[in-house]
Amino acid sequence: MTLTTLVSGARASTREAAIHAAIEADLAAQGSLQSTALILEGLSDGKFESTMPPGLDIKRIAPGCFCCIGNLTLRVTLNRILRKPPARLYISIADSTHLPQISAFLSSAPTTPCSN
Repeated sequence: MTLTTLVSGARASTREAAIHAAIEADLAAQGSLQSTALILEGLSDGKFESTMPPGLDIKRIAPGCFCCIGNLTLRVTLNRILRKPPARLYISIADSTHLPQISAFLSSAPTTPCSN
């Protein structure tokens, strides 16, 4: 099982600062970093990745509602990450409107692809 944290807020820099603080706290508490993946909504400013510890699996998704227009992109990105499940996963979301739907999606059993 992968421990997943949803981080929402309008500004990418604020969401990413919160994720950075959580990762640094984990690192300080445990002395080493568990396998960690991040799915970040929005474009990079180039600063975030350079401040993070090495070895993180960081994926970026173009801005837009994950439930409405980004569902397929989120599913594909998540499936790729979960091929080798990390211990921790952070998902950064700009719009908190659909957090309950995203949480339900992440909590549901995976669907199997059609085998036609």
